[in-house]
Formats: sequence, C-alpha cells, structure tokens
Amino acid sequence: MTKVRDGRQAFPQRPGSRDRAPDGTTALVVGGGLAGIAAACVLAERGVSVTVVEREDSLGGRLRTWSETLPDGSSLRMERGFHAFFRQYYNLRELLRRVDPDLNRLVRLRDYPVLAPGGAIQSFEDLPTRPPWNIVSLVRRAETFRYRDLLKVNGLAALDMLRFDPERTYERHDGATAREYLDSLRFPPAARRMMFDVFSHSFFNPEEEMSAADLLMMFHFYFMANPEGLVFDVLDDEFEASLWTPLRTHLEGLGVRFLLGTEVTSIRRPSDDRWAVEFSEAGRPLREDEDADLVVLAVTVPGLQRIAAASPDLGTAEWRRKVEDLSLTLPFAVWRLWLDRPVDSDRQPFVGTAGYAYLDNISVYERFEAESRRWADSVGGSVVELHAYAVPENVGESELRTRLLEGLHDLYPETRDARVLHEVFRVDRDCPAFPPGGHARRPGVELPAEGVALAGDFVRLPFPTALMERATASGFLAANHLLAPWDVRAEPIWSVPLRGPLARRR
Repeated sequence: MTKVRDGRQAFPQRPGSRDRAPDGTTALVVGGGLAGIAAACVLAERGVSVTVVEREDSLGGRLRTWSETLPDGSSLRMERGFHAFFRQYYNLRELLRRVDPDLNRLVRLRDYPVLAPGGAIQSFEDLPTRPPWNIVSLVRRAETFRYRDLLKVNGLAALDMLRFDPERTYERHDGATAREYLDSLRFPPAARRMMFDVFSHSFFNPEEEMSAADLLMMFHFYFMANPEGLVFDVLDDEFEASLWTPLRTHLEGLGVRFLLGTEVTSIRRPSDDRWAVEFSEAGRPLREDEDADLVVLAVTVPGLQRIAAASPDLGTAEWRRKVEDLSLTLPFAVWRLWLDRPVDSDRQPFVGTAGYAYLDNISVYERFEAESRRWADSVGGSVVELHAYAVPENVGESELRTRLLEGLHDLYPETRDARVLHEVFRVDRDCPAFPPGGHARRPGVELPAEGVALAGDFVRLPFPTALMERATASGFLAANHLLAPWDVRAEPIWSVPLRGPLARRR
C-alpha cells in the first residue's frame, strides 16, 4: 500500500531485511553530479566501498562551480546559472539533509513574478496549493485573462492537466508536441505567454520539439499535484560552499574515494561477478583500470552514448538503440553581470519574463547569495544574471547579447547607465531533449546487465519528476536496484501523487 504523508506519496520500495551490503562489496559511480552523489550516498551508507569518478576537476555536474577573478582582485564562485529548489523536491531535500539536517541553508522566496512589456505582472505569491482552487486563484489574479475568455478556452483539453496518469497520458499525448497541445487550449495570446510559455521554457526544450505528455507531466508535478505551492527555496550561498564541499566531506567520512579529472572510456565484464572500468585523463588512456561489483552510470547523454558505444558487454542491442535515440535539446545561455551600482531595492531575487526575445528570467544574486551580497555591499553594486533557454541554433552571440540587454534595460531601467565591472557569458548544450514519441524508448534505471544501473535527469522514472529532483531520485533508485539482490534496506523515495485529481483509477 502506498504511504501518504502531508499530501506526498511514498513510491513503493521493498523493505529489505539487512542494513548493510556484504563486507567487501565495491562500487564505481561514474559522474559526480546530483545523480551520482545521491547514488554514492546510499551505497556508502549501506556499507559499500564507493569510488566516484568525475571527468571535471570538481564535483557538481551541471551545478559545478569555478572561480572568477574580478578586476578589483575579488575571487568569486560562478556556476552555470540560477537553480530553484522547489519544496516538492522531496528526494533532493533528503540528500541535502545529509549535510544540513534542518535545511537551514535553504531560504524561501516570497514570490517569483512573471514580468512582461508594459508593466504586466503575474504573481504566484500565496496561491492555494490544492486544485482546482490554485487554478481559480491564478486565473482571478491574471491581468491578461478575463472571465469572458473562458468562453473561448477548450475546456476538454484543459481538463487533461487535471487527469494526468503515468500510462494513459503518455499513450494519448506523447505523439503530439507541447505547442500543439497549448494551441488546442485556445488561451488568449497574452495569457498564454504569461501562464504557460514561461513555464514550458523552463525545461530547456522548445515547445515545437517537446512531447505534450512530458509537458502535462510537468504541469502535474509543479502545479496540479504539488501540495507545497509554487514558491520555491534557494541556497543561501554559492554551491561549492553550501552544497558540494559539505557533501564531499560527508562522503569521505563514509570512506568514499574521488577520482576527479578522470573520464571513464569503457566498461567490460571480465568475470561473471565483476565489472572492469577503463579510464583516461586529459584525453590520454590510463594503463590502470579498476574493477568493482557494482557500477552506476550517472553521466550526461553524450557521455553515456560514448561509454555504451565502447562497451560491448554493456546491455543488449535493444538497450543500445534506446541510448542511441537519446538526444540533447537546444542550447541555453547564462550571462552574469557584476554592475557598479545596485538595482532598485524592490527588485525580486528572481523573476520570469514573457514577451521578450530570448530573455527568460532575471536573477539578482545579492538578494539571496551571501558571497554576492558581500561583494555588492563592498562596491555598492549588484550581481545580475540573465537566462535564455532553448536558444535557436541560428542566433549568434551578438544578437543574443543585444536582446537580453534590451529586456533587462526595459524591465530594470536603472541598469541602463550601470557600468559592467566583470561579466561571464556562456552558452552550453548538454540538457536532455524530451521529444514527441520518445517516452517509451527512454531507458530507465535498470539495465539488462547485472550489477549496473543508470541515473540522470534524462532517465525515465515511474513517477512524476523533473530536473534536479529527477537526477536525485534516479540516483537513489539506482542504488536501491543494485542493493536489492542482497535484500538491503532501500532508500525511501517520495513523490507527488502519481495521478491527477480527475484521473480515472485503474
């Protein structure tokens, strides 16, 4: 029976009769992001001797940080963009409790409004958390939506947001695009931009290339079935200080070893009960390899595809086709600006934007991050970050910068005359795509190879989840799967309710 607590559900796990794996059990976790660290925590806490192998020279994956030296000599940490810690990220929060039991480092934002040209604003502050009252309240306060617009809305299509089902929704909607579904709602264009387009862009996938079923799952996970409300938390300092150093210290206390700056090139099965992993450093093969009882592959899509192509012992032909079918979505841009003057005092720490070319959100880092606040106080400035998701491939850096800056200046006019003391502009392309028809072909945690499991934010999971929470939950599930043959106690897995309030029960 599924356990329910405070509106959240426990995903069924076997209880397990043992607290620890057999003495001498070893594991190699490939990848030092959230998925790999989550798996390493569970394995090490159950007595497994774990080695984490990470290609970069530091932990974090897409949450990795590095040092930036400003012209004034300040050394500040930088990461690949703002991240929101929603309160229904139950598994991520359990990982954080390993190093912050009371979650004191998470700071709740009061609101994250959506801003549009002409002063339009959509607030999410103090919305009810239960459907349909959250929907009614959102529509009532929407400046871009009037009650007469309800007569034009496709009510039957809109009801699909309330009847999400892990099987039926994908059977019915996975072949369509998110854009086709949103078009079918017949929302007024301005209301659609404020209420839906901003939301769909947050998953890095363009609407015309994203599965409608995955979009409906996201609606379910973040809004329709989320008992915590839409306002989220942020970490109170840069990620190295608040997340990665504490987690590494915790794991080292459990005996975990780290091989940083080391890439796994292939995996082979030299015996019936062991896996051998081959490495390279800086592109040069290493003579040494390591063997282990268990392997967790917690890498990016391209990393997994490279390893699978070089590892004939890893999985079946069908599984390999699933890996080959995985793809990346369009690039995303992050532009952080250290300004010589502050933004206005009433600016929110984070806002979404609608109706601006490429600009998707604005963050003011000194409003929540201690390191940025110290720098801003010392110079009387601000640390502002701009994001652009799913950037078309034909858009050059010059045009992208121009449009992002136009949006910032329009929404925050006080930044027009600010001098940029330092900046970091980068475009990355390593986020997974969720294309129409891709759900059934997406690999899950379990491999058709004994002793190996998959983890990451692209892995298909049996419950609604996304982004950082999907990565963490998949890491927990990967460890549980690998420990199951020894009947070792599983890590609890929590989720929002599996089905929408109007879904038919099976």
